Amino acid sequence: MKIRSILGALVIAALPFTSVWAENMTPEDIKKLVDEAVTKRLQEHERREGGVGQAAEPGVGSLPEVGRERRTESQPALSFGSSGSGRLVYAKPFVSSPKAIVGGYMDIQYRAHRNGVLEGYGNGVTNGFDQQRFVPFIYADITEHVKFASELEIEHGIRGAGENEISLEFAHIDYLVNEPVNIRAGILLIPIGKFNLLHDSPLNDLTDRPLVSQFVIPSTMSETGAGFYGTFYPGRTSKLDYELYVTTGPCGHNPNGEPRVNEESGTKNSRQRKCADSSDGLDINNGKAVSGRVAFSPMLGVEVAGSSYYGNQSPTSYNPLSITAIDWTIQRGPFEIIGEAAWAYSRGNSRAIPPVPGNAPFNGFAPGTLMTGINTFNPLAAPPQRMQGFYLQGNYHFMPSFLTKLSPKRFGEGSTFTAVVRYDMVNLNMDNRAESSGQLEQISFGLNYRPVEDAVFKISYQYLPKSFNPNTQQRIHDGALVISAATYF
Repeated sequence: MKIRSILGALVIAALPFTSVWAENMTPEDIKKLVDEAVTKRLQEHERREGGVGQAAEPGVGSLPEVGRERRTESQPALSFGSSGSGRLVYAKPFVSSPKAIVGGYMDIQYRAHRNGVLEGYGNGVTNGFDQQRFVPFIYADITEHVKFASELEIEHGIRGAGENEISLEFAHIDYLVNEPVNIRAGILLIPIGKFNLLHDSPLNDLTDRPLVSQFVIPSTMSETGAGFYGTFYPGRTSKLDYELYVTTGPCGHNPNGEPRVNEESGTKNSRQRKCADSSDGLDINNGKAVSGRVAFSPMLGVEVAGSSYYGNQSPTSYNPLSITAIDWTIQRGPFEIIGEAAWAYSRGNSRAIPPVPGNAPFNGFAPGTLMTGINTFNPLAAPPQRMQGFYLQGNYHFMPSFLTKLSPKRFGEGSTFTAVVRYDMVNLNMDNRAESSGQLEQISFGLNYRPVEDAVFKISYQYLPKSFNPNTQQRIHDGALVISAATYF
């Protein structure tokens, strides 16, 4: 309101010097002229400041101020002296002054494989529906400098209690200092690669996540901790983004010393959310992990980033897990090339460690003994220590003109088709050089339609020359047709 008043005064002051003022204008004409000029200037101001008038790319610009219009210079203090029969449950500040946004996304998919790789009775089933993810998102604007965000992930929600996975994907408080330096604390998405940070189903052009982001970087990977993030502008067209966090660390062993990193699931089971070794999700070894990502964009549409993660994953010895990744994004017109490569090293994962006191050694192995036939498909091989993988994806966005003419409401402005091709490869046991059981390979061809950017219908065919059947514990040759839909809400 203050800005509007100032702009209005400036416009009125300038009117005597315009040719319009020389004409015979009624008070109504003058008021209309002032209102139009003020509105135009206000919109320009909002665009410069990243306000509501700016149609910015999601994740770019200032965060919204949901509670801005409801703030007052003095707010009633919170008090334990609140009273009222049955009304104490409403003694919350957000009841009288709402300041949160609730949204999220969901997806539904149908897949048909040549082999019975899906979970089911006996040796599994070949096809089926799955409502894989329902993810509510809550954002709250506490003050101009304090923001809150959280995401609750519910996977396979049709399953009964205790059978589906419900977890806080992230939940953190941000204190905004300035653009180069900001503080974040809570359950954090670990900045390893770009996909772990941008993995929403409606955002991605293929249904399945890249193999490297499933097994080498176990998306979604999040841990409790704190750190910093910010943005610098080293040149006129360049931008440098960074994130740096200290977190609880991985959980790579069970109390009896059994390694959780294996050929079947890679590093998935080393995530903090999968650890049952400690109560309340606390650290299993008093050690912490350090992670960080630096992304450089020399110009609009080009970004290259490097990231790393390091932390001890053993409760009784020093066996660190390290993950290093690079990712890239190149956009030019309707074409887009994205990808990611990652290397993981689970040091000492092939040798037995001392069990937590009160537990018998895993399979009777003495500490330091080389374990064979454990968490590997070759009975003569040791559990994996080194893993690597990458994916390379090309997208082409288009909209046939005849469809726009046929139905402008369905295929008009904001609608698009995307043709996609992606190559995935991972090796989940590089130490076992003579055996290919740790390798997975996949080529995906896809087409999707977005009526708006927030919603997508996808179809793809996956050629899987090197795949895995979890029901028979065998490496197989497979193929799959995958159809899915996903939307933000």
